[in-house]
Amino acid sequence: MPKMKTHSSAKKRFKFSGSGKIKRRKACKGHLLTKKAKNRKRRLGKETFVQKCDEKRVRLLLCA
Repeated sequence: MPKMKTHSSAKKRFKFSGSGKIKRRKACKGHLLTKKAKNRKRRLGKETFVQKCDEKRVRLLLCA
């Protein structure tokens, strides 16, 4: 059986924390930032964790 390949776009988007959780960036911070509030942009800049219901899917993409 051949080796499993890591999904290329997933390895650019997700990282593992020390405790094994999967970190991700928040959406809506790419463009059209002038109409968004300062507080909202600050919140969107921070990293967060992948939800438990999506974690299995992301782990499959990362072969982890």
